[in-house]
Amino acid sequence: MERCVRSGYGARRWLRNLCAAIVIAGAGAARAETVTVAALGDSLTQGYGLLPEEGFVPQLEAWLRAEGADVAVINAGVSGDTTAGGLARAGWTLTPEVDAMIVTLGGNDMLRGIDPASSRENLRGILSAAGDAGVGVLLVGMQAPTNYGPEYKAAFDAIYPDLAGEFGVAFYPSFFGALLGEGDLAGAREAYLQADGIHPNAEGVARIVADLGPAVLALVESLR
Repeated sequence: MERCVRSGYGARRWLRNLCAAIVIAGAGAARAETVTVAALGDSLTQGYGLLPEEGFVPQLEAWLRAEGADVAVINAGVSGDTTAGGLARAGWTLTPEVDAMIVTLGGNDMLRGIDPASSRENLRGILSAAGDAGVGVLLVGMQAPTNYGPEYKAAFDAIYPDLAGEFGVAFYPSFFGALLGEGDLAGAREAYLQADGIHPNAEGVARIVADLGPAVLALVESLR
């Protein structure tokens, strides 16, 4: 083995460079421990109608960090996006640094009356892409109203639990479950939704994050 012998200024410079290399290597290792989560979704994910810090992604990231998770959450929400749009974006969302993905799509499919069979296949494509990339997934469910009839509702609502079981991914039953599960639907809408009656306000997002956050935290911890 070569002897590392230095003297005078040369020794000090060598030691300084060695220490710098150790610090840089340590910082790289610390960064490598951060779990990166991509939130693939529509306006609910993007934070429509809210200040940047009030949106779903920043509130979720803050909640996870408060729980001690070393995590970065990427906002991959596009307002107005359908499951087809999400599938088209899945490839470039699943970059090498992404470790996990939250999929919250289907609301716009439902609002447009898109055939649930098409929505199912698009979501299946997203989950397949995540599986191919070795990325953990939390699939967030949606429920259709009765406007399109009971057959449409049954077919749409079944998409999410079916696919979660098919792909063996984590499943959160309803994005709005924390807001509308208390019985007083009219009161919940007034308190937690924006004037459009569709998108949550800042307090609504906080309640959603507090309820959904543990599922994301469990996904993050499962990847360590």
